[in-house]
Amino acid sequence: MIIDMHAHLWEDHYIENRNTILKVLDRFSIDKVYVSTLLKYYPDKEDVKNYNQLTLEFMMMDQRIGGFIYVDPLHDNCIDVIKKGLDSNMSAVKLWVSCFFDDFHVNQIAEFCIANHLPVLTHAFKKATGQLNYETTAIHVRNMALRYPELKIIMAHLGGNCYDGIRCIEDLDNVYTDISGTIYRADDLDYTVELIGAKRVLFGTDLPTGCVQCIGQVEGAKLTEAEKRMIYSENIISLLGERI
Repeated sequence: MIIDMHAHLWEDHYIENRNTILKVLDRFSIDKVYVSTLLKYYPDKEDVKNYNQLTLEFMMMDQRIGGFIYVDPLHDNCIDVIKKGLDSNMSAVKLWVSCFFDDFHVNQIAEFCIANHLPVLTHAFKKATGQLNYETTAIHVRNMALRYPELKIIMAHLGGNCYDGIRCIEDLDNVYTDISGTIYRADDLDYTVELIGAKRVLFGTDLPTGCVQCIGQVEGAKLTEAEKRMIYSENIISLLGERI
């Protein structure tokens, strides 16, 4: 079984993205994919409403599509947005780049997610150039994980650089990571598993722009069949629980 827990629809290419994802699911026998819809770095409330509505419409098209609730912590209705997403059978919370993950505005989201057993997927990337103003890195993830040790956090993209990001969260059992959107080599996955174990690594692609390389990373790494099963599906099943 393969579950892709990190994919996107981009609002301005919704139909194209939707069709690409469905083709990929068929071609590579991916059993389920969890999507969130994005576009603007700093969306307003109406934007967020539209993004989540597009996710919901895609979920209703095909039972293989699951949804993550996109929310902007800077909006005063962010908890209501999460509640509405849960009522629509979405499975987790997605944060992007409107503020750092350890910003105090995220506290209320963290506390709500702890109380409702919801994991939070946060974008995290450390770039040599082009870092966005409020783009989270592994150090922000670490700060939040220490502040809320009961919060289940998914640090996306191996933190953008596994040799920096994974070391930063190595000792934090409440922080998981995914391999989505990466051009990393298989030995980067080996390094990650060596540091934190296969149980904290999740399979994701960042579709519609990724997929084949992420499968190749898993297949090319020095993993046991049991470790592959954990990464491909078992870990996210355990993390999402009844909301899988």
